[in-house]
Amino acid sequence: MNYNFEPNVPLPVSEAKLAETFTAAMQRVYLWMFLGLMLTAGVATTVVSSPTLLRLVFGSGSTLPFLGLVVVELALVIGISAAINRLTPGVAAGLFFLYAAVNGITLSVIFLAYELGTITLAFAVTAALFGVMSVVGYTTKEDLTRWRGILFMGLIGLIIASVANYFLASTTLDWILTYAGIALFLALTVYDTNRIKAWTYQALVQGDTLVAGRVGVLGALRLYLDFVNLFLYILRLLGRRK
Repeated sequence: MNYNFEPNVPLPVSEAKLAETFTAAMQRVYLWMFLGLMLTAGVATTVVSSPTLLRLVFGSGSTLPFLGLVVVELALVIGISAAINRLTPGVAAGLFFLYAAVNGITLSVIFLAYELGTITLAFAVTAALFGVMSVVGYTTKEDLTRWRGILFMGLIGLIIASVANYFLASTTLDWILTYAGIALFLALTVYDTNRIKAWTYQALVQGDTLVAGRVGVLGALRLYLDFVNLFLYILRLLGRRK
């Protein structure tokens, strides 16, 4: 198996060791991601099942509790991504699970907006598409770094257009944004999976003995975000409002 991330840099470990580390890193990524999704689903179910928690988050007459949770989510994503090289794997994993729990609170609203059957179908479709795209990202021999600028601009454009459509309330634009969001997060799944391979290689070259833990948490966070956003856009496409 060939990895073409740094073709001119002498590899300090054997090809077998590289493949073994890639496998270990990806196993850690998918394990953390799966546990994060389960935690999010569990917290969301708990919140929607409790009238007290629902009133506290959504029905108190103020949007401040919900907005505060969103700010906490953004702070955690930025903090984990920026400080990942200074955090121990245990602390990084703890912050990731904290983010997953907070996200479960904010995502509990989908149980109030969509039928359970629709949510289940959207999750199944998301899992299938995500799995295919992740395999593509993992097996490709190409370095997809050049995708970064395109995907970043696409994400910024999607956010700006979504905010604009909040005021325009255009049904046509909403459909366009839904399909664009699905396409963007499918591409991000391929890109982020490919980047996990690159991070693993770079960590090996630098002699980072905590590579599996650090790559596992940061990779899980990236793929978790891709999965959740893809799920929300697919749910939006399939969903029938209650």
